[in-house]
Amino acid sequence: MSTEFIMGIARQAIETTLLVSLPVLLISLVVGVVISLFQAVTQIQEMTITFVPKIVATFLAMLFLGAWMMDQMVGLTVEIFTNFPHWIE
Repeated sequence: MSTEFIMGIARQAIETTLLVSLPVLLISLVVGVVISLFQAVTQIQEMTITFVPKIVATFLAMLFLGAWMMDQMVGLTVEIFTNFPHWIE
């Protein structure tokens, strides 16, 4: 195995990690910005107001996207384990 090959596998793993985590993080970001705008408009400066909607949105995103996320991770794992005997030759 060469250095380029190992870097390619690492790159693919990082890309899969980013692909899987991006939707949940993006939803959490959008909810946080909306709540922050609501707080700025209404001048409510309570710090705990942002936590509950972000937690609920993150939970719902993981609930709806969980199967897709697991599919992506299992696909990468199966690909690595399937091709492993070819790589060690």
